Order: sequence, then C-alpha cells, then structure tokens
Amino acid sequence: MKGRKLLMIPGPIEFEPEVLRAMSAVTTSHVAPSFIHSFGNALDLMKKIWLAPAGQPFVVAGSGTLAMDMAVANLVEAGDNALVISTGYFGTRYKDILERYQVNVTILEAPVGEVPSLETIENALKNKAYKVVTMTHVDTSTGVLVHSKEIAALAKKYNALSVLDGVCSVAGEEIKQEEWGIDVVLTASQKAVGVPPGLALLVASEKAIQTWEDRKTLVSNYYADWKNWLPIMKAYQERKPSYFGTPPVNLIMALETSLRIINEEGIATRIQKHKQLAGAFREAIAAIGLKILPIKKEDAANTLTAVYYPEGVEMASFLKHLSKLDVIVAGGLLPEIKTKYFRVGHMGAVTSSDMISTLSAIEFALVKSGFTFKSGIGLSTFQKILNSSLE
Repeated sequence: MKGRKLLMIPGPIEFEPEVLRAMSAVTTSHVAPSFIHSFGNALDLMKKIWLAPAGQPFVVAGSGTLAMDMAVANLVEAGDNALVISTGYFGTRYKDILERYQVNVTILEAPVGEVPSLETIENALKNKAYKVVTMTHVDTSTGVLVHSKEIAALAKKYNALSVLDGVCSVAGEEIKQEEWGIDVVLTASQKAVGVPPGLALLVASEKAIQTWEDRKTLVSNYYADWKNWLPIMKAYQERKPSYFGTPPVNLIMALETSLRIINEEGIATRIQKHKQLAGAFREAIAAIGLKILPIKKEDAANTLTAVYYPEGVEMASFLKHLSKLDVIVAGGLLPEIKTKYFRVGHMGAVTSSDMISTLSAIEFALVKSGFTFKSGIGLSTFQKILNSSLE
C-alpha cells in the first residue's frame, strides 16, 4: 500500500494485481484469436459465477446504470406495469429508468434502514398484474440487503419477471440465479466482480430471452437492444469474431482474469469470506458505539456497511482526519441524511488486513473529532470475532 491510499469505498474497490496487469497489457484487436478466446472464457465464467448454466450472459461497455437500463429496456413495453422494491437511492433510480419507457410504475419504499415486507410485496402482486418486478439486492446508498430468493419466488408465483440489481452484490452475496428463478441478474465490473469501472454485466434467463423475442414493439433503446448484442455474445461464446460496437479489450481481458480467480477460489468460499469479514466489521463498529443504517442484522449487506456518525462528530472533521491515515471511505448518498453517515466498502479482493487498517483509521478519526470510547475496542473486537468464525 506504500505510496497510495487504501480505497475502501463501495466501488471502485481494491483490485487484484493480476487483474491490473491484464489492464496494462498491450491492447490487441477485438477480433484477434487471443481476445476472442478471452471474451468467450469470460462469458462462460459468468454463467458459473451467477450459477446460471442455461443463462445468456451479456458484457457491454458501460456502467451499472446501463446494465439496469438494458435489463428492463428489453423486457417492458409502453403500458406495462412494473413493481419496484426500493431500499434507497438506486430503487428510486430504477423507477426513473422504467418511466422513460412509458411503463406504469408502482414503487414500494421502506423507511431508511428497513425493507418492504414480503406480505406487502405479495399484496401488491395480488392486486395488479405486473410484467416485471425489480429489486436492488444491496442498495449502495444504505447497505440494506433484500431477500431476493423469496421476492423472486413471489414474482414467479404471480407470473412476473424478476430483475435483480446486483451491482453491489454479485460475487459478494449469495445468488443462485437459476435455482431461485431470477430472470435477470445484473452488475457492474467495479464492485465485487473486481475489475476497474467500465463494464455492464448481466445474465438473462431463457424466460427473459423468450419474453424479449415475443415483444410486439421495437426496443426503445438502440444501444441496449439485445437484437444488437445477442449475436455478438453468441459468436464469442462459440469463439468466433463478431462486431457491433468495439469492445473495451483490456477491460474484458481483466474481467476474464478476475472471474477465473473467483471461480478457482469457489463462489461459495468467496461469499463466505465476505460474510465473515462483514460480520466482524459490524461487531467492531457496534463495540466502538456506532450504529449502522440497516435496522435488523439480517438486512445488513456483506459488501458494504453504512455507518451513522455519532452525536457531536461532524462529517468534514471525520473525513479529514481519516484521510491522514491514507484510508478513503465514501460519504453518505441518500439526500435526506447525506451528512449523517459514511459508507465503507468491503468486497472483492479486500483482506482482513485492509479491514484492520480501516478500523484503525476510523478509531483515530473519531478520537480526533472528539468522540470518546475505549481506544482499540473496535480492532480487538474485529480480531476476536474473525478468529472465532475461522475456527
């Protein structure tokens, strides 16, 4: 870490050295045999990481918002009904995206730190026929985790397509796309997948592809239209050259590298590591005397933690002192409480050493900002909890 700061925000994250080496390799042609092989491998690995052997992966240059847009642009038509399960900033964004396609949107919002109950969701599905249900698995603005398996089951029960915004969860939280019957699982490269920003990633189920094929109107978004991208993905999966838009060659080679690392570790092992680190970190935060945004433990994400500042500690003071120890965390994102909390990302290649450095910096910044607590309590709690979970 010498010579640079430790990046502990909810994306971009710290990346594996091997991934960064792939990024710095000499850029080749997008139809070079080596790149075709790399792209095809990346697509195959996505199906393994997503646990969707029959799914259709898509890799497109763009952000997580493009992945959100692409998922619904291909599934909905004007006049359709959509149900949005919202736990923060990005649930609201999905509502905004859907409304661009002249869709009738119902949004189920919960108070900050909570999730809409399954009963509330089922009542909504009972009372209106919905084409699609979207859910933000982990809202990056709040650190709140929704229980996607149960929501997907309700969507299936009422014959609605389910779309999981997994931007802050894929490769960090448990997702079994095919087993759980989720129709689209999307993410972005810079989160737990572990690749620098620039790739929109999603896997569509056979049902989702069939729904797209059966639509009566053109997809209203040219760049996002699966008609343009599906032949490209299939060609690369067959290790053949193809072209619609020039792919970001080095990013895709980095994607293959990171997905290979995740697959070799094992997705179940990877997720368990996230759970252990996050659980120990939350206990450490509580021991210091701080509160997190999620009200219930079971609703707290394993990829990031959103933490309220204690009374008397100002955001500017805290972040200034934190930066002195070369650790970067993210400020608040929800407009109504933006200055009242901060966010720590702990996903992908993050290690226990990174977490210890972060906790040490948080304790230092709190002391310098005038907050009183037992010095070292967060660090000792983290190590105690982590050690017990590894036994």
